[in-house]
Amino acid sequence: MGKTMKESQVGMKILNIDHLGIVAGIIDEMELVEEVNKIVGIKIKETLTPGQVIKAMILNGLGFLSAPLYLFGEFFVGKSTEHLIGEGVLASHLNDDKLGRELDKYHQVGTTKIFTAVAIKAAHKFQVEMDSIHLDGTSMSVEGEYKKEIEEIEETKQETGENKIEIEPEMKAIEIVHGYSRDKRPDLKQFIIDMIVTGDGDIPLYLKVDSGNVDDKSVFVERLKEFKKQWTFEGISVADSALYTAENLAAMGELKWITRVPLSIKEAKNKIVDIKESEWKDSQISGYKIAAKESEYADIKQRWIIVESELRKKSSIQQVEKQVKKQESKVKALLNKLSRQEFACQADAKIAIEKLSKSWKYHQIKEIEYLEKPEYKTAGRPSKLTEPSQIKYQVKGQIETRKEVIEAEKIKAGRFILATNILDKNELSDEQVLEEYKAQQSNERGFRFLKDPLFFTSSVFVKTPERVESIAMIMGLCLLVYNLAQRKLRQELAKFDDGIRNQVNKITNKPTMRWVFQMFQAVHLVIINGQKQMSNLTEEREKIVRYLGRSCSKYYLII
Repeated sequence: MGKTMKESQVGMKILNIDHLGIVAGIIDEMELVEEVNKIVGIKIKETLTPGQVIKAMILNGLGFLSAPLYLFGEFFVGKSTEHLIGEGVLASHLNDDKLGRELDKYHQVGTTKIFTAVAIKAAHKFQVEMDSIHLDGTSMSVEGEYKKEIEEIEETKQETGENKIEIEPEMKAIEIVHGYSRDKRPDLKQFIIDMIVTGDGDIPLYLKVDSGNVDDKSVFVERLKEFKKQWTFEGISVADSALYTAENLAAMGELKWITRVPLSIKEAKNKIVDIKESEWKDSQISGYKIAAKESEYADIKQRWIIVESELRKKSSIQQVEKQVKKQESKVKALLNKLSRQEFACQADAKIAIEKLSKSWKYHQIKEIEYLEKPEYKTAGRPSKLTEPSQIKYQVKGQIETRKEVIEAEKIKAGRFILATNILDKNELSDEQVLEEYKAQQSNERGFRFLKDPLFFTSSVFVKTPERVESIAMIMGLCLLVYNLAQRKLRQELAKFDDGIRNQVNKITNKPTMRWVFQMFQAVHLVIINGQKQMSNLTEEREKIVRYLGRSCSKYYLII
């Protein structure tokens, strides 16, 4: 007689793997768990090591589901935690208490220290090239109150016996405060993330979390010097205009750099408009032209590359014209208001109208006239012989556009200046200076990733700055894993002249990992009487996994 349905299902488990096998495989290839355990230390009785907890948090963070870290345990319900994280690991082990304790531990050891050690190992394993690096910072806005709950953390350490962790002396808690918001949310408190990435695949190599009111200008050189201490690096450092101050350039010493010159500098204001037509040459990058100048700003010999973007020039000119019209309507209203005002003497009227005229960028007041307005004590019309008790003054004039200012703005529209201390054009051509600076977008892409609402930035739910800092480190590690996976897949596809379908069913050799992750939805691990097999692993999915290598293949039972 055949088995009943109930009997046939005995010993069967169906667990979700989806794209998490790819994430777990890249983490394994990086040797992240081993590296974190070595730095943080492990305890004999721990069910989960510090490295495994970070692996779990990265799996959570790259889940791209509505499961931020405050749903940490729930995220793993129905997922194969033993298969993905380690033997004996259950979803119940991944609870809020465990998460909180580990976040405290990472902060005590040092988030930058952990991140850099993991990144160094990963860069070596994946043979990441470091001809140039890109430094930038961004603000991360958060809601709620963040206070240093030192007593709570100390109590937790005593309960768990974690007081033996060696705390780095420089590991002071960041301050989550109001500051200059790059997100245009001055109403929210924030913290700062400074990041260095390589031009090869946008791989983050260094991450520093700082207080929300820190100024880029004051810390960028320090960040580059810290980086050079930890990495063997002889390449070019690329950063935005925050790096370009006399003090910073002097402090850079022997470092090779490319940065943008602020147009607030007088020399830059002059040079950006003082270019003969014969000095321009078309760039190999479509829509750009460049002109080279020499400078010794801050007593440092350097090359300035003036760049003009055709697209930006058009939009900037349109913006100037829009601002001129907008200012003109304001000017008329203010001048009309001033002309009705009475002054005790002509000198006061002169001061007022000159002050008003100087306050406008694109307009000025010409044909100024001062009108006397006598006042009498007696009512009625005074006789010609009656002396006024006092004379008040009014002023009027004609509005005139500052044509030379508008013309200068239009000339410099779409232009910016890049500077480098690499003087030899054979080592670095003018063209390459522009190419390297444009690659600064690699940092911007990374920051967009961290701020994506599908990502778990909203999970800065923990109410201590120490834990927020550790969460930010996890976010950076998620970016590291994501970009390593994307870089590896693209390299392999290019190597074998192959491709996969994109979102619109066209073949591409540069897929995004976000799309690949979506392709792996509904891939399951099926366990029947202890025997494992995969469900829904299509031929296309298997091809992708094979390109990603053995570390990923094992999670999909591909030999």
